[in-house]
This record gives sequence, structure tokens and C-alpha cells, in this order.
Amino acid sequence: MTKGLPRSLSRGTAMAQTTRKLRIAVNEAMSFTGVNATAIDQTAVLAGLPEGNILLLGAVSNLTFTGPTAATLADDFQGDYGIGSTPADDNTISGADVDIIGSTAIPAATSEVSADVRATNATPVIIDNTAGTGEVNLNVLLDADEVDDTEVVVITVTGTIDIVYSVLGDD
Repeated sequence: MTKGLPRSLSRGTAMAQTTRKLRIAVNEAMSFTGVNATAIDQTAVLAGLPEGNILLLGAVSNLTFTGPTAATLADDFQGDYGIGSTPADDNTISGADVDIIGSTAIPAATSEVSADVRATNATPVIIDNTAGTGEVNLNVLLDADEVDDTEVVVITVTGTIDIVYSVLGDD
């Protein structure tokens, strides 16, 4: 292959390329307000998706969850997270909330810092983004009783997400 060919192949539109890789560096501060009786969810929009029918070929995330080391958050907090094309909005993460990377347990933290949590998607899926408004959303769900009732706690999520996809056309 000549020197310029790899660069020229990577510069076309999403529709013209066979596959694309999206690497997202995550450094998000997410605010949670405690409700002792139920789990609490929060969403961070990480990136936009190209317009069209997107065939998700694979995704891997490596994320760490860090609390503020405050009395308002349990030192061994835990919950779940997923990556999806829609934001979580009903204190659950399911369906399109987790269609890129499925719901994955956040193991119990130590001194309000989780271990690095690796998750993958196992099933190819087609995401309908023909309207061009699709997003990559990080959806986090903390278990009940992790945050004091009336307090706001900020948890910082750091790491990377790699997504490989192909655009199969548009309407």
C-alpha cells in the first residue's frame, strides 16, 4: 500500500466507509440525589452518532467510578451501568438504554473508588439513526441507600469506550 492510501481511506464520510471505529475518552462528573427507597439513575451524553442505519459490530468499555469521599455516599457504593442510544429516565437501565453495551454490575467500591470495570457487547444490533439525532449515552444506576436522602453526590467516571460500526444506508 502506498503512503497516502490509509489516510485517504479514513477520511471519507461514514456512508462511504465500510467500518469505522469510535474511541471515546470518558471523564464525566455525574450528580446523584439520594432517594433511600429506590435506585437512582443518571445519564451523560458522550458523543453523537452518524446519520443512518448503524450496524454495531462491537464495543468495549473500561470505566472507573470515583466518589467524593464524603459521608453522603456509601464507601462501598455499587450499582450498574450501560451504554445506549437513549438516556435512562425511569430508575432502570434497559432496552435502548443499554443497546451498545449491556447492563454491567459496578462491583462494591473501596473507599469510594471502584475497580476498573470492563464490559463488552456480545450481539450485533442495528440502531436506527435515520433522523440523525442518535447519541452514545453513559447510563449509571446506583443501588438504593447508596446516597443520603437529600444530598447531591458527584461521582466521576473515567476510562475509555471503543465502538466499531458500519453505516448501512439512510432513508
